[in-house]
Amino acid sequence: MPFAVYLLGLAVFAQGTSEFMLSGLVPGIARDLNVSIPAAGLLTSAFAAGMVVGAPLMAVLSLRLSRRFALLAFLVVFLLVHVLGAVTTSYEVLLGTRVVAALANAGFLAVAMATAVGLAPPDAKGRATSVLLGGVTVACVAGVPGGALLGELWGWRSAFWAVALALVPAIVAVLKSVPAGAPGGADAASGNDASGGTGSRNGGRVGGRGAGRLPGRARVEARALRRPRLLVLLLLGALVNGATFCTFTYLAPLLTEVTGIGSAWMPGMLALFGLGSFAGVTISGRIADRRPLPLLVIGGVALVAGWAAFAVAAGAPVPAVALVFVQGTLSFAVGSTLISQVLYAATGAPTLAGGFATAAFNVGAALGPWLGGVAIGAGLGFRSPLWVSAALVGLALAVAGGAHLIGSRPKGNPVEADLSHRAQ
Repeated sequence: MPFAVYLLGLAVFAQGTSEFMLSGLVPGIARDLNVSIPAAGLLTSAFAAGMVVGAPLMAVLSLRLSRRFALLAFLVVFLLVHVLGAVTTSYEVLLGTRVVAALANAGFLAVAMATAVGLAPPDAKGRATSVLLGGVTVACVAGVPGGALLGELWGWRSAFWAVALALVPAIVAVLKSVPAGAPGGADAASGNDASGGTGSRNGGRVGGRGAGRLPGRARVEARALRRPRLLVLLLLGALVNGATFCTFTYLAPLLTEVTGIGSAWMPGMLALFGLGSFAGVTISGRIADRRPLPLLVIGGVALVAGWAAFAVAAGAPVPAVALVFVQGTLSFAVGSTLISQVLYAATGAPTLAGGFATAAFNVGAALGPWLGGVAIGAGLGFRSPLWVSAALVGLALAVAGGAHLIGSRPKGNPVEADLSHRAQ
């Protein structure tokens, strides 16, 4: 795997830390800016909303830029808004910086995915994806607890400064290690255009000289994204990620109120989930390129069983703690495999596919916690998000099964065709 891919993972780590660290900073922000706890919590919702909207939008805009320039621009914007967030005394300004940061993060992820799979060998999209998502999981293990610790020692602003500083080496690394390449929709390594053909075959339309010609590439990529099998993969990703964040969001009250684990152990429990997620993307990186379908089927069934078992055994500390790790592993193994298969299925839309995959997973990240909150609000208790997670993954399996039945009649399973596209 090219070293530049790991450097992109470093940048994802810094951005992932920013996305998740607010969970430990909300009380301090609320006190300092004289706002309510729910208002401070909206900072997290603003970031999630910005990711959903920004992923496809920023991906389209990045098609006009070289990949290296786009990556640098998104990172510099992300750094600057964190500096502004660290010094502002206005809640409204801070809220605005979270939206802009999310847009920059979404754009970076979309271009980084396309860049990583373009730099990696043709049959290693899963490994490249796992390296990028490894940055998110390391943020869960180290960055989020570290941000909470900084907030306790020096106030919430210090965590924003830390993220800004962490981006400096990432910017330098991208500048020195990522090839300048072609505009975002073209394969910088091979010179292929977004439709899988060569620029010369299209008369230079895609890789041509004028910026005014670049919207044609967006149309080419958009057509590639309309295939039903690709839409199925995006839906599966949203459902699986929704299940993951449905439980992760309410993990602390579940473990303290139901399992009986002291609140002082919560940073360790969150880190344990993060270790499981890191193990999951590592496993996915080793298997997803060769045997994605067995991983998704077996992993999906195991996820449903695991969430149900967690709900039943949540009152006992030993199985509950073990399942925190196991479910983190399974969730990210299946989730990262789905992302890599989206990229395999959308070879004609490398940049927009990354953007829509990012949007789909953030739809899940917003939908899952909302559904879990509805279940808790209905008086079903803190175990209920676990049952919601099981139901979401069960729905994903049903959708995949339905796609198999529909697709196998005339031409074979469209989902399986995507999953086996690597062998074609």
